[in-house]
Amino acid sequence: MIMSPFRQHPVPAVYDVCAVGNAIVDIIAECDEAFLVSYEITKGAMNLVDETRADFLYKNLGPSIETSGGSAANTVAGVAALGGMPTYIGKVKSDEFGKIFRHDMRASGVHFPTQAATEGPSTARSLIVVTPDAQRSMNTYLGACADLCADDVDPQLVANAQVTFLEGYLFDKPKAQEAFYVAAKIAHEAGRHLALTPSDTFCVDRHRDGFMDLVKNQVDYLVANEFELMSLFQVSSFEEAMAQARTHCQIVVGTRSEKGAVIASADQTYVIEADPVAQAVDSTGAGDMFAAGFLFGLTHGYDLPTSGRIGAVVASEVIGHYGPRAQGDLKDLVRAKGINL
Repeated sequence: MIMSPFRQHPVPAVYDVCAVGNAIVDIIAECDEAFLVSYEITKGAMNLVDETRADFLYKNLGPSIETSGGSAANTVAGVAALGGMPTYIGKVKSDEFGKIFRHDMRASGVHFPTQAATEGPSTARSLIVVTPDAQRSMNTYLGACADLCADDVDPQLVANAQVTFLEGYLFDKPKAQEAFYVAAKIAHEAGRHLALTPSDTFCVDRHRDGFMDLVKNQVDYLVANEFELMSLFQVSSFEEAMAQARTHCQIVVGTRSEKGAVIASADQTYVIEADPVAQAVDSTGAGDMFAAGFLFGLTHGYDLPTSGRIGAVVASEVIGHYGPRAQGDLKDLVRAKGINL
């Protein structure tokens, strides 16, 4: 059984996880299927929109919840909720949405020192409409966060984190792609590890070659759902995708919603059962929270199956309510499942 690889590092880390991602304010509202049809929203996908479209949808939404979001930001918030020490690199503007994002991140226990931009596009926001079947359809205006570049990658944050976690949604612009490679170089030169989530099948389709280069040459830990993995490796089954992924990365985590997850290293495979959910309300952030639990476990000395189990437990919590962040005490929830933190 593979134990955590971090305890033997000669230089203690300041942070467990340093996430690099799209700094986005999530605006979450319930809707019916007719709303999706009326406003031509692709169900279950991340739809990129411009600021005009974002403003239009915002005006037509019903009551909503507004909170800091973005996939990697959700993950490090989850790490903090479990008692970890995460930090975050992401770009916001010095506007109202930027203030919301900064306040929420710091209040959640995430070290977020990135300075807000004083000019350029406004802070990003994602209007997430949730249908009764708990599917979420995202309409995302990238704004300021898409301008993140290599200069925004703080070498000290990356070098002092056990794992640097890259969010695939950020990969659309060449400057952000350059930032990924800069972060990878810093992490590996410091003897640390690099993790990647591809984020979305549409994102994989847009950047398959770029992601494959990262996976083959830079990524130590790949965290993805089954459809992202199949799209990335262009195969027809989850099993084929996992078989290929494990030849490139030290650890591969493949999540499968209600089917749980599979964690594979070069010579070991662990099946992680999904944690029961009384009622699935909103799947927003479930994958992000699984990554949070897994990375927390890995960076705190737990073996792979226990790390995966922590991921499953915290993912189940977020599915049971609206919003991508935990509402209950994750530490108590994990302990109640027999895992000592």
